[in-house]
Amino acid sequence: MTDTDSANWYSAEAATFGDRVAGAREAAGLRQEELARRIGVKLTTIQNWENDHSEPRANKLQMMSGMLNVSMRWLLTGEGEGIEPPVPVRDTDLNAALAELSRMRAMALALSQDMGHLEKRLRAMVRETGQ
Repeated sequence: MTDTDSANWYSAEAATFGDRVAGAREAAGLRQEELARRIGVKLTTIQNWENDHSEPRANKLQMMSGMLNVSMRWLLTGEGEGIEPPVPVRDTDLNAALAELSRMRAMALALSQDMGHLEKRLRAMVRETGQ
Protein backbone atom coordinates (compact mmCIF):
# COMPACT_ATOMS: atom_id res chain seq x y z
CA MET A 1 0.00 0.00 0.00
CA THR A 2 1.51 3.35 -0.99
CA ASP A 3 1.23 6.59 0.98
CA THR A 4 -1.37 7.79 -1.52
CA ASP A 5 -3.42 4.64 -1.01
CA SER A 6 -3.20 5.07 2.77
CA ALA A 7 -4.29 8.69 2.63
CA ASN A 8 -7.35 7.81 0.54
CA TRP A 9 -8.32 4.63 2.39
CA TYR A 10 -11.61 6.11 3.71
CA SER A 11 -12.16 8.67 0.95
CA ALA A 12 -15.55 8.98 -0.77
CA GLU A 13 -14.09 7.18 -3.80
CA ALA A 14 -12.71 4.24 -1.79
CA ALA A 15 -15.21 3.78 1.04
CA THR A 16 -18.89 4.30 1.73
CA PHE A 17 -20.55 5.94 4.69
CA GLY A 18 -21.19 2.44 6.08
CA ASP A 19 -17.53 1.48 5.67
CA ARG A 20 -16.48 4.53 7.66
CA VAL A 21 -19.06 3.88 10.41
CA ALA A 22 -17.91 0.26 10.72
CA GLY A 23 -14.22 1.25 10.68
CA ALA A 24 -14.67 3.95 13.32
CA ARG A 25 -16.79 1.66 15.49
CA GLU A 26 -14.17 -1.09 15.33
CA ALA A 27 -11.37 1.42 16.02
CA ALA A 28 -13.32 2.56 19.10
CA GLY A 29 -13.53 -1.06 20.23
CA LEU A 30 -17.33 -1.20 20.15
CA ARG A 31 -19.61 -3.98 18.98
CA GLN A 32 -22.65 -3.04 16.92
CA GLU A 33 -24.91 -3.83 19.89
CA GLU A 34 -22.94 -1.48 22.15
CA LEU A 35 -23.05 1.41 19.69
CA ALA A 36 -26.78 0.90 19.15
CA ARG A 37 -27.44 0.95 22.90
CA ARG A 38 -25.29 4.02 23.49
CA ILE A 39 -26.95 6.15 20.83
CA GLY A 40 -30.42 4.79 21.45
CA VAL A 41 -31.22 2.91 18.26
CA LYS A 42 -31.94 -0.70 17.40
CA LEU A 43 -29.19 -3.10 16.36
CA THR A 44 -30.80 -3.41 12.93
CA THR A 45 -30.48 0.35 12.51
CA ILE A 46 -26.69 0.17 13.02
CA GLN A 47 -26.54 -2.79 10.66
CA ASN A 48 -28.50 -0.85 8.03
CA TRP A 49 -26.15 2.12 8.38
CA GLU A 50 -23.05 -0.06 8.05
CA ASN A 51 -24.55 -1.89 5.06
CA ASP A 52 -25.47 1.42 3.41
CA HIS A 53 -29.19 0.64 3.44
CA SER A 54 -29.95 3.85 5.32
CA GLU A 55 -28.28 6.86 6.95
CA PRO A 56 -28.85 8.41 10.35
CA ARG A 57 -30.65 11.64 11.06
CA ALA A 58 -28.48 14.60 11.97
CA ASN A 59 -28.90 14.19 15.74
CA LYS A 60 -27.85 10.51 15.65
CA LEU A 61 -24.98 11.33 13.29
CA GLN A 62 -23.75 13.96 15.74
CA MET A 63 -24.01 11.56 18.68
CA MET A 64 -22.25 8.82 16.75
CA SER A 65 -19.40 11.06 15.62
CA GLY A 66 -18.78 12.17 19.19
CA MET A 67 -18.92 8.63 20.51
CA LEU A 68 -16.55 7.34 17.82
CA ASN A 69 -14.26 10.37 18.12
CA VAL A 70 -14.48 11.29 14.43
CA SER A 71 -15.96 14.31 12.70
CA MET A 72 -19.39 14.22 11.09
CA ARG A 73 -17.74 15.45 7.91
CA TRP A 74 -15.38 12.46 7.93
CA LEU A 75 -18.28 10.01 8.40
CA LEU A 76 -20.12 11.57 5.47
CA THR A 77 -17.24 12.23 3.05
CA GLY A 78 -14.02 10.69 4.36
CA GLU A 79 -12.48 14.16 4.74
CA GLY A 80 -11.56 15.71 8.06
CA GLU A 81 -10.84 14.16 11.45
CA GLY A 82 -11.25 10.40 11.23
CA ILE A 83 -9.41 7.21 11.98
CA GLU A 84 -6.09 6.08 10.59
CA PRO A 85 -6.09 3.58 7.73
CA PRO A 86 -5.01 0.02 8.56
CA VAL A 87 -1.28 -0.55 8.77
CA PRO A 88 -0.08 -2.89 6.05
CA VAL A 89 1.40 -6.18 7.24
CA ARG A 90 5.06 -6.56 6.36
CA ASP A 91 6.35 -9.75 4.74
CA THR A 92 8.87 -10.16 7.58
CA ASP A 93 5.97 -10.26 10.09
CA LEU A 94 4.25 -12.96 8.04
CA ASN A 95 7.43 -15.00 7.68
CA ALA A 96 8.13 -14.79 11.41
CA ALA A 97 4.57 -15.89 12.20
CA LEU A 98 4.84 -18.82 9.78
CA ALA A 99 8.16 -19.89 11.31
CA GLU A 100 6.67 -19.72 14.81
CA LEU A 101 3.64 -21.74 13.70
CA SER A 102 5.89 -24.38 12.13
CA ARG A 103 7.96 -24.59 15.34
CA MET A 104 4.81 -24.95 17.47
CA ARG A 105 3.40 -27.64 15.16
CA ALA A 106 6.64 -29.65 15.43
CA MET A 107 6.54 -29.36 19.22
CA ALA A 108 2.88 -30.46 19.28
CA LEU A 109 3.68 -33.47 17.09
CA ALA A 110 6.59 -34.50 19.33
CA LEU A 111 4.43 -34.07 22.43
CA SER A 112 1.66 -36.13 20.84
CA GLN A 113 4.11 -38.93 20.07
CA ASP A 114 5.47 -38.85 23.64
CA MET A 115 1.93 -39.02 25.00
CA GLY A 116 1.20 -42.03 22.76
CA HIS A 117 4.28 -43.87 24.06
CA LEU A 118 3.36 -43.11 27.66
CA GLU A 119 -0.21 -44.30 27.08
CA LYS A 120 1.10 -47.63 25.70
CA ARG A 121 3.39 -48.07 28.72
CA LEU A 122 0.55 -47.33 31.13
CA ARG A 123 -1.81 -49.78 29.35
CA ALA A 124 0.89 -52.47 29.53
CA MET A 125 1.37 -51.79 33.25
CA VAL A 126 -2.40 -52.02 33.83
CA ARG A 127 -2.50 -55.38 32.01
CA GLU A 128 0.44 -56.70 34.06
CA THR A 129 -1.21 -55.78 37.34
CA GLY A 130 -4.50 -57.32 36.21
CA GLN A 131 -6.60 -54.26 36.86
